[in-house]
This record gives sequence, C-alpha cells and structure tokens, in this order.
Amino acid sequence: MNQEKAWLKQYPEFLTNDIEVPNQTLPEMLGKKAVTYPDAHATSFYGQKLTYKELVAAIDSFASSLQASGVEKGDRVAIMLPNCPHYVIAYYGILKAGAVVTQINPMSVDREITYFLNDSGAKAVVVFEALYERVKKSESETVETIIVVSFESSAVPGPDPSFDAFLANGKEEPKAVETNIEDVAVLQYTGGTTSLSKGAMLTHRNLMANVIQNYLFFQEEIEIGQDKTLAVIPLFHVFGMTVCMNLGLYTASEVILLPRFDPEEVLKTIGEQRPGAFPAVPTMYVALNSHPLATKTDISSIKICNSGSAPMPVEVMRSFEEKSGAKILEGYGLSEASPTTHCNPAFAKKKPGSVGIGLPGTDYKVVDLASGENEMKNGDLGEIIIRGPQVMKGYWNKPEETANALRDGWLYTGDIGRIDDEGYLYIVDRKKDMIIASGENIYPRDVEEVLYEHPAIKEAVVIGVPDAYRGETVKAYLVLHEGQTLEPKEVETYCRAHMAAYKIPRIVEFREELPKTNVGKILRKALREEATTNQE
Repeated sequence: MNQEKAWLKQYPEFLTNDIEVPNQTLPEMLGKKAVTYPDAHATSFYGQKLTYKELVAAIDSFASSLQASGVEKGDRVAIMLPNCPHYVIAYYGILKAGAVVTQINPMSVDREITYFLNDSGAKAVVVFEALYERVKKSESETVETIIVVSFESSAVPGPDPSFDAFLANGKEEPKAVETNIEDVAVLQYTGGTTSLSKGAMLTHRNLMANVIQNYLFFQEEIEIGQDKTLAVIPLFHVFGMTVCMNLGLYTASEVILLPRFDPEEVLKTIGEQRPGAFPAVPTMYVALNSHPLATKTDISSIKICNSGSAPMPVEVMRSFEEKSGAKILEGYGLSEASPTTHCNPAFAKKKPGSVGIGLPGTDYKVVDLASGENEMKNGDLGEIIIRGPQVMKGYWNKPEETANALRDGWLYTGDIGRIDDEGYLYIVDRKKDMIIASGENIYPRDVEEVLYEHPAIKEAVVIGVPDAYRGETVKAYLVLHEGQTLEPKEVETYCRAHMAAYKIPRIVEFREELPKTNVGKILRKALREEATTNQE
C-alpha cells in the first residue's frame, strides 16, 4: 500500500509497516515447528495421521534418498499428485535436498506433461500411480528417476521405485545443503499470451513472506498449535500450496487432506473433524450450498473461509455464511505473487464485490493503461500493479517476459481494476482473454493451438461465457476448411485426447467466418460481447 494515503490510518499498524521475513527456508521453518510441537498432528488423511516429528523424519528420509539418486542443489523435481501426505513429504523433501519443486497439474495430458518436464529440465518426478504411464511415455529429455505413489499398496505399475521403497532407501539425515532464502524454491507454471506456459520462479523468501503476510492478516482467527485446516484445494495450485499447506504448517495446524472435491465428503469431514479454516473457490461453495446435507450437517467449526481464484457471487457468499456462521473473505492473488496480495479483512469492514485491501507489506496502485507509469485517481480504472516481498524473481528462462512483467520493482498484473477511497480493490476485468472455470485458469491460446491442429479446422477462437456453476465455461467458435464436416461431439473427443479436461470447450459453434479487424486479426472482444448479449 502507498504509505502517503490518508485512509491507511484506520487500519492496524501491521498493515502499514514492512514485514520482517525471517532468514530461513521453508524446511527450516517446519523443522522449528517440529521441535516445538513434536507430537501435534501435522497431516490427516482418511484416518492416517502424521505428527510433526514423524513428518520431518519422513521429509529427511525423502531428501536423503533424492540426494542418493543424484539430485543436487538447484535441480528440478516435479510433483504430479493429488492432495495426500506424500505430497507434503515430497514437497518439503525436495526443498530440504536443495532442489526446486516443479508443480504439475495431475489433469495435464501427454503434450502438457512433456512440455513441463522439458521446460523445467526436471531430473525426477513424483507421480500418482494412475498417471505413471503418462509420465513414462512422455518425451522427457531430462527425467532420470520416477517415484510412484500408490494409496492401495506398495506395488507400482513399472520398474520404478514406490514412494515407500524410496523413503526406506533414505538415511535419517540428508546431506546439509547451503540454501539461501533468495534461491528458487518452486516453479509455478502459469499461462501467458502465447501458447507456452511460463514457470514463475518463487523463492524461499517469496513463499515465507506470503505465509507470514497471510498469518498476520488472519492472526485474530488463528490459534497456533490448536487449529485444523481443510485442504481440498489442490496443493499443486499456488493457492492451495500457500494457504492450506504452508500456512497450515507454519501455524502448527493439523492439515486435513482430501484428494478431490466431493460435496458430501467435504460436509461430512467438516462435521466430523471440525476444521476451523476452509479455503476454497466459489464453485465449491455453490456445490455445498445446494447439497442436501448442507442444512443437516454442523459446519459451525469453520471460523474463516478464504475464497480466491474466481469472483465470488454475493448471494453464494451470503447463503454459505448463513449456513455455517463463518466469514467468507474474498481475496485476490496470482501465481507470480506466491499468490496472495489482497483480501477482505476479518478485523474491519468487508465489502462484497471487492477483493479487499493489501496484505501487510504489499504496495499496490492502479496506473494508466497506455504507459503504465501514471497513477490513477481513486475510482478510476487502470492496470493493477503490485510490489511486495511475495513477488516472484521472474519467469524461468524467459527474460523478455520477465522484463515485461517486472518493471522498476513492480509486478504488472495485466488485470484492470480500481481502488476506492478506503483502499479496497475492485477487479473490473481480468487479464484480457483469460477464462476462469471452477477456479482453473484457462488461456484461450492453449486451447486454440490444439484446435488449429485438427485437419478439418481452418480458424478457431475461444472465449469464456458465463456459467451458473463453473463461473465461466469454454466456448469455441470454429470455421472449417471447405468441404469438411465436423460435429461438436467430435471436437470434444479430439480435445479430450490433447488437453486437460477442464480446458475442453463445452460449447462449440460453427461459423462461415469470424469477425476480424482490417488487418485480419480475429475480434475476440466482439464475440464476447455477442455471447453476453445473447445470454441476457
């Protein structure tokens, strides 16, 4: 936030001062929690619990085994898992070995997996057994070790080691690695204006800073060493990684892990295990609101709900709050900021429709769209730019994109918004073309690249259209080559083989031609406006 602004005076002192980020890595942070709370439960997974002492011992064994397999400081190791204790052990074990975590969405298909592995140069992969064959047949140029996680048994589908066997191979103490807090800890892949995803380089300092920022912001709602956090948001997602896993462990909470979102299972888990924190995305609250068990289950243990990744409908917020008695606090963030930059406060006014105020140590302003240099007046629209200790180091091996995103210490988000007189931020428009469906970021160019590879398709353009459940859904406009025919179901089948399921167009419309500028550029904006008008 800008220190000169008068409205700052009404907020607690911790919001207006720079935060102190301790000179420690994430594994060092966790190690200290294990000394203070050795017998407290760190993770819970379908009745199987690990104490902080047991978790750190497993992390040490995993790190030691990684080192024995040839992983050295700075090497990248990919994780491709649903939420489970193995994820936490692998994540912190990779960091303990001095390596870099590469997050891969388990829903990724072959071509996406190959790209992530090759772009990051991953030396090893920790993968769920059902996804093993995808990794095995990927055209990776660098992977030497595949570690296979199975929930049912230690048996794995190939010659590579099971997670349990890999752990057993490790010594209790890994070799000491000198890791600086400015070293990259995580490559968090995010989409871009081209078809290629970019790996945001998040350092130990970035991640520790965002954990502390979140803790300071919610400290009145958190009791160190006593709370439970329900982690159903995927940990491979930057929101789940920071707000569920890292913040949960920093506060010595018990992190309850669910591998997928099932409304009935979530409601029963809340009723039986009584978590106090439930970070989620809006579509989860929509599903819970409409489930028959919602009015029959005691979910009053929830003290706070962080909502992110997509806009929160006001009616959904009110309905869930009435049922649970909890506060839904909508926030804002992005992968490049580890991710949280803003949230509605629990300690002050909450403004539905806004994403709240900046977290401690976060500066933000709105600048003109033309030059990006002139700060706009309160209420005027412009591009949101952010500065703070949580902002990434840059994009992996992409200096040009880094220079465009990071200018004079500010992160240019590409999002359009405004700030009111009390410092609350409103997102008016997201990155120009991005689609957010069920909390997943979908970049039209990624989908269009696949569609253009179909022999019958001459032109393709993808937009997001409003959807009552997913927030937005993907619609594709297609022009076929002369003499070609294609049915929407065939398009879906083709896409299912070439991209993750959440990216597949749910609506397909065939046209003779697409609207274009006088230089031949497809007018995506015109199609968006048309789709919006047709739905009114």
